[in-house]
Amino acid sequence: MPNDTKTAETAAPKLRFFGLGKLRPYVGRYKGLFATMVVCTILVGTLNVLTPLFQRYAIDNFIAEKTLDGLAAFIALYVVFIAASCVLDYFGTFSCCRMEMYLLRDMRRTAFNHLQTLSVSYFNQNSVGRLHARVMSDTGVIGSTIAWDIYQSAFNIIYAIGSAAVMFALDPILALCVLVIVPIVALVSVYFTRRLTKLHRERREINSEITGGFNEGITGAATSKALAVEQKLDDDFYKRTDAMKRKGQRLGHHRALFSSLIAFAASVALALVLWYGGIITQKGVIMIGTLSVFMTYAQGIVEPIQWSVDAIADLISIKVNIERFTALTESESDVKDTPEVIEKYGDCFNEKRENWEKLDGDIEFDDVSFKYPDGEEYILEHFSLKVPKGTNVAIVGETGAGKSTLVNLVCRFFEPTEGRVLIDGRDARERSVQWLHSNIGYVLQTPHLFSGTVRENLLYGREDATDAELDAAVKSVNADGVIARLEKGYDTPVGEGGNTLSTGEKQLLSFARAILVDPAIFVLDEATSSIDTLTEKMIQSAIEKLMQDRTSFVIAHRLSTIRSADVILVVDGGKITERGTHEELLKARGAYYDLYIKQFREEQQSAANE
Repeated sequence: MPNDTKTAETAAPKLRFFGLGKLRPYVGRYKGLFATMVVCTILVGTLNVLTPLFQRYAIDNFIAEKTLDGLAAFIALYVVFIAASCVLDYFGTFSCCRMEMYLLRDMRRTAFNHLQTLSVSYFNQNSVGRLHARVMSDTGVIGSTIAWDIYQSAFNIIYAIGSAAVMFALDPILALCVLVIVPIVALVSVYFTRRLTKLHRERREINSEITGGFNEGITGAATSKALAVEQKLDDDFYKRTDAMKRKGQRLGHHRALFSSLIAFAASVALALVLWYGGIITQKGVIMIGTLSVFMTYAQGIVEPIQWSVDAIADLISIKVNIERFTALTESESDVKDTPEVIEKYGDCFNEKRENWEKLDGDIEFDDVSFKYPDGEEYILEHFSLKVPKGTNVAIVGETGAGKSTLVNLVCRFFEPTEGRVLIDGRDARERSVQWLHSNIGYVLQTPHLFSGTVRENLLYGREDATDAELDAAVKSVNADGVIARLEKGYDTPVGEGGNTLSTGEKQLLSFARAILVDPAIFVLDEATSSIDTLTEKMIQSAIEKLMQDRTSFVIAHRLSTIRSADVILVVDGGKITERGTHEELLKARGAYYDLYIKQFREEQQSAANE
């Protein structure tokens, strides 16, 4: 299969207005919560603007007048004022937390739900790491930015505008002394935000390289030691960590310089207030309390401007995250049912089993041509083959020859580019993918078990299976010995990916799970190639019994196991070059003959060495 695939990043749509419109369905579900967050923020910002006026009143009426008359009432009012601000801040902050969590939950649910509807080709084209980043990292950035930046931005805007309005109301000229630094702070913030964002991005890239190098070094430890390349790996890791150090130092330098310049700007504003305010205070134009208000605003107005610039930078930054998330959730499957089929048969989330017909297992390739969605060359061209119910089809070829293509078409992991695949005389597309998959028992070369117990993994085959049916399925593939060896039997946890079990044990349980479905079609994709000879012998006889009266497709690793197949297809270069029975293909002395003789000699040599 071609490797130059179209990734989620390259397919990401370009969005306007930071891509925020794409988030409307998620934010819109919580209008009340959003309104609470915004209203609380506005009120908290307003109260923070008015707080210095209490300071002004205290200085002018108590300190300057040297009296305590009315102080108790003033303190009581001030306490109520501060308490109201704290309560509103609590509700606003808590609303932000809730909004972030709701957004994370809903976006991740949407993404994961959509992934379940996509075809196998999508997962072939997008790595697990990339999809994990879309579902977890991108949504995390989006949720955090939307919730907290809106809260902080609303506060900053209210505080900046409110402070400016109060200052102009008290003394316009003194207000200009404070506000003259605003454009300077904004320009400095824009410059440094761009630089810091660029450096953060570069550091993240280096960190990804370090993480990747670490993972490779640990997971490939045996290989690195066998090749004696420890020094090279260590040197590479050293270079990456050293680059990370240098990039971190540059980031720290710019961050420290930025903070220092902002502090200097605030000091300049304060100096201007003290200079001009002192003059007009001495002249009696304003009172000392008013001067203290301006001093407070001069020190506090810089941060809102800085944070507002940061918020804009964050919105620019998350546009990429939104684009990538949107590319995932709006991606279309290469294999999908028509609305008419869904209406009758349902889909993977709403099965209408009452309308499902029994699948007998007659399969026909009717003039099928196929190329992969991202490929240019045809893998199959005008291929026809009838597979009556109960036929055992074996598919053989060298590694990488493209043996899985026919199986992928039968299972509707891919659709034919041209022609039809008929199931029981009808185009497979006339019935749902879910209907077809529920009638297929599929065992892969690399078995996969889900986190949970043995019982839970087996029941993925059929949720309503009884203990007796579990026992029968397990015994049919000689896996009862595995259950007996486990401490808790069926209730034994298998670990992530089944890592507490051996490959052979996982494969036996995978066979049992497939049998539990009682499938009309059986697919074995090199299912015995990764297990030991003893385990293979344990299940080989069981397989032959199980495939009786079932249509089966066996992608074979060891040719000796498929001698009795009804038809053998030889694949070379992604194309079927030979077909026939074992005896017919040996007589033809073609590719199959060469493969068989090669394996026969290898097995004889291996037996002699033992």
